[in-house]
Amino acid sequence: MSHTSRIRSVISCTALVVAFGATVVSCSFDSNPLSEQPYDAADQIVFNGPSGNEKADPDKPLEITTQGGAGRITDVTATDASGRYVPGELSADGTRWHSTTPLAAGTRYTVRVSTENGDGAPGRKTLTFDTGPADQKKRLQVTFGPESGTYGVGQPITAELSAPVKDKAARAVVERALRVDARPAMQGAWHWVDDKTLHYRPEQYWAPGTTIDVRSALEGIKVGDRLWGAASTPLKLTIGDRLEAITDAATHTMTVYRNGKVINTIPVTTGKPGFETRNGIKVVLEKAYYVRMRSSTVGIAAGSSESYDLPVYYATRVTWSGEYVHAAPWSVGSQGSANVSHGCTGMSTSNAAWFFRTFNPGDIVKVVNSNGQEMDPFGNGFGDWNVSWKNWRAGSAVLGGTPEAPGPAEMARLRPGV
Repeated sequence: MSHTSRIRSVISCTALVVAFGATVVSCSFDSNPLSEQPYDAADQIVFNGPSGNEKADPDKPLEITTQGGAGRITDVTATDASGRYVPGELSADGTRWHSTTPLAAGTRYTVRVSTENGDGAPGRKTLTFDTGPADQKKRLQVTFGPESGTYGVGQPITAELSAPVKDKAARAVVERALRVDARPAMQGAWHWVDDKTLHYRPEQYWAPGTTIDVRSALEGIKVGDRLWGAASTPLKLTIGDRLEAITDAATHTMTVYRNGKVINTIPVTTGKPGFETRNGIKVVLEKAYYVRMRSSTVGIAAGSSESYDLPVYYATRVTWSGEYVHAAPWSVGSQGSANVSHGCTGMSTSNAAWFFRTFNPGDIVKVVNSNGQEMDPFGNGFGDWNVSWKNWRAGSAVLGGTPEAPGPAEMARLRPGV
């Protein structure tokens, strides 16, 4: 195309625009209401939130309704300061929306409401408000245990509540807010020991080298009637080698394993008839170089034929009621051949010193083939591993009664970085 032709084309197109200019102007007023700028819907809706500098009661649900038959609500989104959405329901006729989950106390919310009038024109209104503080007299605090540090593969995580929680729905609120992030990830569950205590453990022992972060997202969340979650201190644990001491009361021998390999075999004595050592899996609770052991503390009257008052060294505790692995130089002649103790596992001083240096809180101590009672799951140390995984899950307010395989929500809760 020549330069002259291009000029003619431009002039022709310009003339065409000018010729149709009147038509273009007359069509610039689009009658489609959706093309209009949204109007202010303030006069079309009623919000049950606070006015002025007042704060909303977090115990009450949000509610937005239309007034005077002026159109309908088409959409509502409510978010808190961190961007979390508040679920809600909109009536089929668009005249009412209300929240369906509790609000958090002491939080700022933003609510965006979309409407349309009788002609279909869109309206918008953005509302902001703050919720009031939770009742300070009814704050649910969570204290995690043990203290941050390195522990053995059998260490459960504990959560102690400052107030009892009995209602199942309230327990589920608490449990969902207690986050356990393990690397590598392992299937695990909380178990309600009583109204104020939860324990957490995986299906199998923790893998050596696992790092565990425990935290609570309960702050400001409504748990029950006028009971609100409080802030808590997070917890970080590291899991060491897999150390297990398996004591066979029938052969009077303790076999010690590190990561599945035998590293020591020790002759021992356990509880004699009438004082048999408990069977089952126990977890090291604490250690003390010296403990004064008196029979009166375990119900044996002073001065009786079974009474004792002894200085004991290299004492590794496995129950709160007084069962230890410790040095027992007075029974060396029976170690490896007879059970003569009052329930503890006794060994020579040199072996006890080695055990004391090797084992730490969270490591496994298991007794088999004793005529004693079974280790209590709770209340006398950490007998958590004596509970089957099925029964453990049944003690969860969230997982109890659900299929064995964890659902997406559970996997997300355990996944690192969530």
